[in-house]
Amino acid sequence: MLDDFTIRATLAGLGVALAAAPLGCFVVWRRMAYFGDATAHASILGVALALALSISVFVGAVGVALLMALTVTALSGRGYAMDTILGVLAHSALAFGLVAVSFIPGVRIDLMSYLFGDILAVTKGDLAVIWGGAVLVMALIGWRWNALLTATLSEDLAWSSDLNPRREQLVLTVALALVVAVAIKVVGVLLIAALLIIPAAAARTLARTPEQMLLMAAAIGASAALGGFWAAFQLSTQAGPTIVCCATLIFAALSILSAARGKRG
Repeated sequence: MLDDFTIRATLAGLGVALAAAPLGCFVVWRRMAYFGDATAHASILGVALALALSISVFVGAVGVALLMALTVTALSGRGYAMDTILGVLAHSALAFGLVAVSFIPGVRIDLMSYLFGDILAVTKGDLAVIWGGAVLVMALIGWRWNALLTATLSEDLAWSSDLNPRREQLVLTVALALVVAVAIKVVGVLLIAALLIIPAAAARTLARTPEQMLLMAAAIGASAALGGFWAAFQLSTQAGPTIVCCATLIFAALSILSAARGKRG
């Protein structure tokens, strides 16, 4: 069954959506959008290093994305504004990654597939990595759900509950690196942050509880993945950007619906 590339592409889109949904909620709640963008941009350097060392692209992307996230966390509050640190590191890592790829001898790669995704090129091995990463992220968030939610609401509340907010930040950092690595094949490094943020932001317009928001974000992400893939197939457009466009249209529709309900109320 998995020999059909459309089935593999569909399953890959669903896997990435389910991995990004729970983490996307925390990214929105913590206002970490630029943090996610910086981690995603850094992963292209991980791709270059993986190709140069002949190791798994997933391993390289996870390693560099995690290193970037930890570096940003370590440098925060040391004399530079957070947006300045993120801007410098994100664009520097992306530029060095793009340059490094051109120096790798004997390797020909399609940079567009890493920058904007190539869901139609997903293999059975990629599918195993995507769903393995998705299950790991969901298990990690589920295991630390109450602690992460408490630390997100208030660091003082976390300390009073015998929780270490920096440890919970580390859990999110690890999860973010995993999501970046599994999403590269589907939407590419330039659009990963959009797939994290837009479904969660769309869910926020209607959800009444954090749990509702998480489930709605997963449903919206999955709908965007399926709808975007179908639209890309029909319109002969790139799947990654089309999936993000579909998510944006859902966000716009739900925002209008929420505003209309507010006026009626």
